[in-house]
Amino acid sequence: MKRWLKELIASFAFSPGEINVIACSDDYLLDVNKKYLNHDYYTDIVTFDYSDGKKISGDLFISIHRVTENAIRFSDDFNHELLRVVAHGVLHLVGYKDKTKSDIVKMRNAEEEAISRFKLLIINS
Repeated sequence: MKRWLKELIASFAFSPGEINVIACSDDYLLDVNKKYLNHDYYTDIVTFDYSDGKKISGDLFISIHRVTENAIRFSDDFNHELLRVVAHGVLHLVGYKDKTKSDIVKMRNAEEEAISRFKLLIINS
């Protein structure tokens, strides 16, 4: 995954700094969401951006419960959904947004492209 993240970040003309992926429970991430973002709802990921210019760094807090539930809900594989969520966090770090319908479409397309890159990396390893 480390190589994939480096290549994904480089594909946007950024360099990787420290990226931490923190797996946690729904309740833990809800507390983080409330405390730091004033959002009172469950989510699959909260991304904290510590980037400095073109060097991308951040913490990706991921609810394993939400990833599992979303995989079931969308009839998807857990690993595919986890890759999507990690890619989602990294895409936020390189500047992608997901507040408007147009932004969401761009984000989803970029997530799928990132997952395709991961699969190619595995195949070619």
